Amino acid sequence: MTIRVLIADDQMMVREGFSVLLNAMPDIEVVGEAVNGRQAVERVRELAPDVVLMDIRMPEMNGIEATREIVASDGVSKVLVLTTFDLDEYVYQALRAGASGFLLKDASARQLADGVRVVASGEALLAPTVTRRLITEFSRMAQTPRLSAAVQAQQYGELTERETEVLVLIAQGLSNAEIASHLVVAESTIKTHVSRVLVKLGLRDRTQAAVFAYEARLVTPG
Repeated sequence: MTIRVLIADDQMMVREGFSVLLNAMPDIEVVGEAVNGRQAVERVRELAPDVVLMDIRMPEMNGIEATREIVASDGVSKVLVLTTFDLDEYVYQALRAGASGFLLKDASARQLADGVRVVASGEALLAPTVTRRLITEFSRMAQTPRLSAAVQAQQYGELTERETEVLVLIAQGLSNAEIASHLVVAESTIKTHVSRVLVKLGLRDRTQAAVFAYEARLVTPG
């Protein structure tokens, strides 16, 4: 199946460069472009792409607001945030808004294509070391309040003990294979646990699960 991509960036050279790189891949097709967040939202409604490459800093509507609208109204298109720095102060906010991960703008053609494939498959594009560093850093900086005790009890109280354990390990940046090894179970079993965690908590992917775990204080920064 061909992965349909929309590129949202206010810099024409970035859009054109990414389009050339992605269209060169046999399994990826760039179906549209947007020059700001508002146009990105509109184009997603028109084109229903599988993945949106979303710049954060754009005029009219920034990438965070656009991501929030796309995730809330679309439910199908995955958002892969583009950033210049791996510790961009807005990345954490974008993840909270529903982005499935982030990619540096200086990524190689292979990294770009692989990132699109990973997000399209429903996985989160955050390497373990990046997950730990980024979420730990920005959970300290986030201005929004943590989940209340009542909300925590209601939301993750439905998880089994093993599912809660898996959620904590996801937040620590472990892959399914690493979690399986840690818990001494089959990787397929972990995949089942992850799926159940996402369904019970109403989350889209592993990135959202990691953010949830930090905000619910199941995992603490540091």
